[in-house]
Amino acid sequence: MLMTSGLISENENKLIADTYDVIIVGTGVAGLFTALSISPELKILMVSKDKIKNSDSYLAQGGICTLKEPADFDSFLEDTLRAGRYENKEDSVRVMIENSPMIMDRLIEYGVLFDKDKDGGFEYTREGAHSTYRILHHKDVTGKEITNKLLNNVRERENITLCEFTKMLDLIIEDNSCKGVVLVDGVNDVTKAVYAREVVLATGGIGGLFAHSTNFRHITGDSFALALRHGVELENINYIQIHPTSLYEVNKNRKFLISESVRGEGGILLNKAGERFVDELLPRDVVTEAIRKQMEIDERPYVMLSIKHMPKEEILRRFPNIYRHCMEVGYDLSVEDIPVTPAQHYLMGGIMADTYGRTSVNNLFAVGETACNGVHGANRLASNSLLESLVFAERAGWIITEEIGDVPLCTPPVSMDKYEDVEKWDNENRELILKEIRRRDENFYDKWCNN
Repeated sequence: MLMTSGLISENENKLIADTYDVIIVGTGVAGLFTALSISPELKILMVSKDKIKNSDSYLAQGGICTLKEPADFDSFLEDTLRAGRYENKEDSVRVMIENSPMIMDRLIEYGVLFDKDKDGGFEYTREGAHSTYRILHHKDVTGKEITNKLLNNVRERENITLCEFTKMLDLIIEDNSCKGVVLVDGVNDVTKAVYAREVVLATGGIGGLFAHSTNFRHITGDSFALALRHGVELENINYIQIHPTSLYEVNKNRKFLISESVRGEGGILLNKAGERFVDELLPRDVVTEAIRKQMEIDERPYVMLSIKHMPKEEILRRFPNIYRHCMEVGYDLSVEDIPVTPAQHYLMGGIMADTYGRTSVNNLFAVGETACNGVHGANRLASNSLLESLVFAERAGWIITEEIGDVPLCTPPVSMDKYEDVEKWDNENRELILKEIRRRDENFYDKWCNN
């Protein structure tokens, strides 16, 4: 059903208006933090393709990096650059690190709780390719803690309307300027154009395009397909991270992540003979390739991960969610090894953006995993994703607030004819993205995408 009105928001079943100051597509930490960083005087619409909480931010386990002390700056910078194979944009990395203490302060103000040590100070952990302990965490559900607290604060803002089960079908772009989005209500099958002065894309990555991914299945790279349709500049869309350790489960749609912090706390990888075969704290891409090769040697689709050196009470304190899930599928982490296998996890590339989230199209911003601001280079350093999302989301919110007064609200007519077959539109989007990945890196495509 194609209409010009009728979409229902989460807030008191209000109809979605035809115009807003800002539309934010996506309700993970990047989208939420952008909304909280925009002036409360501005009218904001936030839409989620699925349930509001079903973002990959919610699934993040390990933690969030921060600059623990000024003396760690150079080491933090080098660790990030080395993990990214020195293809990072150093200016962006510096912005991220410099702003990290302020971000932690804001999170704490919003109610986020980080684990403390026995003396009452923050407890830091370490993960692969980090030279020191600089990662704050909330048990093994850091993303859930941050997302919930940000969402609670967003819901208190009267200027923000939240709408779930609402998919962005298209961008409305005219004269290299974004005027709004075309939305479809997945429950009532209602489609309409909604206009805004500024549009922010925070739709996450592309995990739903892969047979094996730790991402939610509905996260299918919609922003990137629309970027390709409209000529919005992409960068390094083929820089896709395969996480070394997801729990091996047959016929599981979304792979359950076994956080890198498990290896950071001493977990070891074992081959079929029960022997270690790799330094577990090497960068993710190196560990992933070592596991892939070992699986070929062992002729089985997994290797084993052992954390039996940790006392059970410490496992339950540090990794309660991982322990609980493993028990549910029949593995007791405290007494037995678990099978793990690589799975698509994160996109380092995306829509090219500057350090304020601005893209090649006026009034169109990209933040979080959707954006490529150059922080991650060719490979992301563990636990930099939440930090990167928050730092640049905040900066996008600042610049939108500062500049929106000069942006007119335009409502060009939009023909709905091409959206009549949404399934066809979605299939075309999928093929556009995969074709672009293959064009840029056929070797990666054949190894990981062609399944």
